[in-house]
Parts: sequence; C-alpha cells; structure tokens
Amino acid sequence: MKKRVLIITYYWPPSGGSGVQRWLKFAKYLPEAGWEPVIFTPENPDFDLKDEGLEKEISNELEVLKFPIWEPYHLLDKIRGKKESHPGRVLEQKEQSFIEKAAIWLRANLMVPDPRVFWVKPSVKFLTELIEKGQFQAIITTGPPHSMHLIGRDLKRKTGVFWLADFRDPWSQWEFLDKLPMQNRVRDKHKKLEQEVLSEADVVTTISPTFQHDLEQLAHRKIDLITNGFDETDIPQNFSVGEKKGDSLHLVYTGIIDSIRNPMPLLKAMREEFSNGGEVKFTFVGRVSDQVREEIAADSWFSAHVHFAGYVSHQEVFGFYEKADALALILTNTKNAKGNIPGKLFEYMATTLPILALGDPEGDSAKILKEAEAGQVFSHSDHVAIQLSLRKLFERSGKAESALGIYQYSRRNLSLQLAKLLDADPVS
Repeated sequence: MKKRVLIITYYWPPSGGSGVQRWLKFAKYLPEAGWEPVIFTPENPDFDLKDEGLEKEISNELEVLKFPIWEPYHLLDKIRGKKESHPGRVLEQKEQSFIEKAAIWLRANLMVPDPRVFWVKPSVKFLTELIEKGQFQAIITTGPPHSMHLIGRDLKRKTGVFWLADFRDPWSQWEFLDKLPMQNRVRDKHKKLEQEVLSEADVVTTISPTFQHDLEQLAHRKIDLITNGFDETDIPQNFSVGEKKGDSLHLVYTGIIDSIRNPMPLLKAMREEFSNGGEVKFTFVGRVSDQVREEIAADSWFSAHVHFAGYVSHQEVFGFYEKADALALILTNTKNAKGNIPGKLFEYMATTLPILALGDPEGDSAKILKEAEAGQVFSHSDHVAIQLSLRKLFERSGKAESALGIYQYSRRNLSLQLAKLLDADPVS
C-alpha cells in the first residue's frame, strides 16, 4: 500500500515556470517509488506566468486540494486601476507612483516572509484535522514563497508529521530581498523564521551545491541536494535538431529576461563580431523586460537580427529548439549567481545543442556544463571570450553530440532520490 505525502505548493498549473515543473514532475514519478502524492495549493492564486498546457500533465489519479487564499495584491490592483501588481514587475518600473512605493514598503516590512502569509493560519487549521486522522505519512513544503514553510512548521508542531522543506531559492540571503526597502528588524525576523524552519524540518532539500553549502552554514546540519531536471517524456517523439551548416548561427534563449538577467553583453558581442556580415539571428522565447526591448528597438542592427517570439507553452518550446543552432543561457549576475541553476539548463542539455551561457564561470551551472561537455559559461564582462565562442559556433558544422551523464538529471531518477529521503522517516 502506498504511503501518502502532502505537497504544499503555491505554484501549480496553470502557473508556468520551473518551480511549477519541479513539483509537477515529482508528483508524476513519486508513485513509482511507493509514495502517493496529494497536492495542496491555492484555489485563486495570483501568479504572473501561465502555461495551461501543463494542466494536461496532471494525472487523473492525482488528488489536488484547492483552498481559498486572500492576497493583498488584489487590493492594490483596485487602488491602482491596473491588472498586474506583481512585485517583480513593479520593482522593474523606472518610475513608481506614490501608491506603488508605499505598496512595496508595506510588502517589505509588514508581510513577513511574503504576501502569502495570510494563507498560513487557515491552511494549518484545515490540514491539521486531515493529518491527525492519519491521511498523510509525510508533508512537503516548497518555497518561495517561503510562507509555505510556515505552514509546514506549524503542522509539524501540532501533529509531529514527518516534514521535508524544499528551498528552490535562498531565504534570508535571497537577492530579491535586497531590492526591497526592508528595515533591519524585519530582516532579523526573516532570519528567525528561517532558523525555525531549518532546525525543525526533518529533511531540508535545495536545488544547487552552492545553496546547499550556504544553508548548511546557516543551519549547522545536513542539507540534501536534489537538482531540477528534465523529463524525457516531454521531448516529442519526432524531435530532432538539424545538422548545422557552417557560416551561419541561430541562437535561441527560452525563459524570462528581467532586471537580474542581462542578455545585452551577449547581444553586443554578437553585433561586434558580425556587424560586417554573417547570417546570424537571436530569438527570445518568453517574457522580456521592457528595458531590454527598448534598447534593442533603438539599435538598427539589433532590430534586424533579434526576434521576440513571446511567451509560449512548454511544448511549443521544442519547435524553437529544432530551429536553433545553439542555445543561449542568461544566468544572473548577482550575489546568488554562483548557485543559479535554472531548470531549463537540463532540458537544454537534453536537446544535444551546444550552450553558450553568461554567468559565473566558477558557478554550479558552469560545473554541470563542463562535466557534461555541453557548453561553457562566460563572465558578463568577458567580451573577448564571448566573441570567440560566437565565432566558433558560427563556423561549427555537423551534428551535435549528446551531453555526458545527462540521465542522472532525469525527473524519474530525481524522484527516486526524493522518495529515499521520505523513506528515511522511521515511522513511515
């Protein structure tokens, strides 16, 4: 008989993004390892990206509990008369109204750890009875938003249930918090809550070796590493990348471009290298910040060679992979950059296309790419090396080779690792 695990996650389809796919895929493969997942997620969440195609991946046998949530962004929307008040979007705006500045200050100092904190008490009240009736042998919380971990903390205190806390990003050391006008006492409260979660959870997991090391320094305990990965069943059966001909280059980037992901050093190197001629093209697939769009629109060479496909479903992304000669990976250039391993990195490697990345050359993504012989990471400021790499990709011909050891990052294999951590509970 399968044991049941409750997965508490804010992000769930139709929300899009790597955080959604992480737990969608674990829910898909955990039954093979003897665990029956049950999802607990908001009934009416306020998320930025939607990918309704991901809903097709939810098994009919998977139980999904949806519970109402109240979020302050809805109130801000009414006051501003706008439809979108996501903090990342507001923070990226060059000019902010008084109301928007006030909203950011309130979010930073009164909503700790985040605006979803209002969901904690009602969720704990609802779930406590289910756990006490023996419906679940374990619970998992995944953050951000880190208020999900407070639900796990309170359920652990009330019921003693086995609890695994999954950190997809840091908490007190998260670079996003540095962008907020946060008072020192509030920062201390974040650290206090973080310590409670790190010390009281039975198991703590994270996605990269750097985040693992940093959390171990904070927690003075073992932190388990389970990276993101790729699902081989996502790859269409007829998927194949063409044999590249020399003296041309089509680079494709998929995902978000925002204030902490800057593609301009790569684009400027591309312009400098091929401004005198060359069949080159760069395609963005996904949401691109207004600032980058404006900079590209203001330059005639960029306008002629850079294209925006917009946000597409996960399945549609593979059509863009097939048309690419190489894939661009724009990593963050911030204090958390070393541990930045985007979920798409593993899918990139699965395509067999070469990868050119900007980021920390000594970071976790760089080490994974080097071990797999799948690509290279260059510093945002290393213009000469970026240009040289572009020239090599331009002149390259033939068929790409598969990345080495890629299947250690398969979602099925990673789910087996997760199940072993759940099985570590002596009473499960």
